[in-house]
Amino acid sequence: MLKLMIVVPCYNEQQVLRETTARLTAMLDRLIAAKKVDVARILYVDDGSRDHTWDLITELSNTFAAVEGLKLAHNVGHQQALWAGLEYAATHADAIVSIDADLQDDVEAIPQMMEYYHQGIDVVFGVRRERKTDTFFKKHTAQAFYRLMQAMGGQVVYNHADFRLMSRRALQALMTFPERNLFLRGMVASLGFPTAIVLYDRHERFAGESKYPLRKMLSFALDGITSFSVRPLQCITYLGLLFIVIALAAIVYGLLSYAEGKAIPGWTSLLVSVWFIGGAILLACGIIGEYVGKIYKEVKRRPRYFIEQTTKLK
Repeated sequence: MLKLMIVVPCYNEQQVLRETTARLTAMLDRLIAAKKVDVARILYVDDGSRDHTWDLITELSNTFAAVEGLKLAHNVGHQQALWAGLEYAATHADAIVSIDADLQDDVEAIPQMMEYYHQGIDVVFGVRRERKTDTFFKKHTAQAFYRLMQAMGGQVVYNHADFRLMSRRALQALMTFPERNLFLRGMVASLGFPTAIVLYDRHERFAGESKYPLRKMLSFALDGITSFSVRPLQCITYLGLLFIVIALAAIVYGLLSYAEGKAIPGWTSLLVSVWFIGGAILLACGIIGEYVGKIYKEVKRRPRYFIEQTTKLK
């Protein structure tokens, strides 16, 4: 008996959950009718919402047999909340789909993902066909992020976020990753199981506000880069060598100028050098500090989350 579970992390999503449930249940009913799955469930993970999201999840769970809910004790962030749902699904489903609650990802791409699953594919990435709905700034910064990740040696799928299908064996392999600093789209891409891509058109948000303002997007990008690459640390070494070469050139220039009786240029060049090298040193300290901070979080081994309540989890 094939069981499909859709994991949906939620944070302050009371405006959209009814519509999300309607679309997901309608799609799941069609999958069951077509005998692509035998049992289907929707698992909403409430990431410490401050509105009535959990009350609505409880109501939907009582109304729809397919809806289940899991409430975290406090807000731990999108990646940790998604991990909580995936950790439960890893032992309760054969195929698992993760999708955000805002309906920007196309739920109608899930049947095509299931077709790949039946062909023996373990990981199916939902990939945006284009970025027409993004602002100019968001579109180009996102593209720059993916290029930077690839340049730094990180394994990511271009234009893929966290909309994907995973088989049970792939998800259970993911659950063996011990780190607390999660960058799931990179972790999943590094598993090595058979993969496929499903292209879809991303829609405008159905209701509510984006949970990823510029500050969070920058933080997420920094997490991704520092979680999957030590190349920034290597760049610091190369930068240090470059400064040594510049310093040697400056010394040679100063000695030659002195030997020829020429006055060494004044404070301008000195100040520029001091400011430039000082800024580079601070940048290097910041990069090193980011890695040290991650080590600090990892060695404490604190629990990723605590579950406060559940609905009819089976």
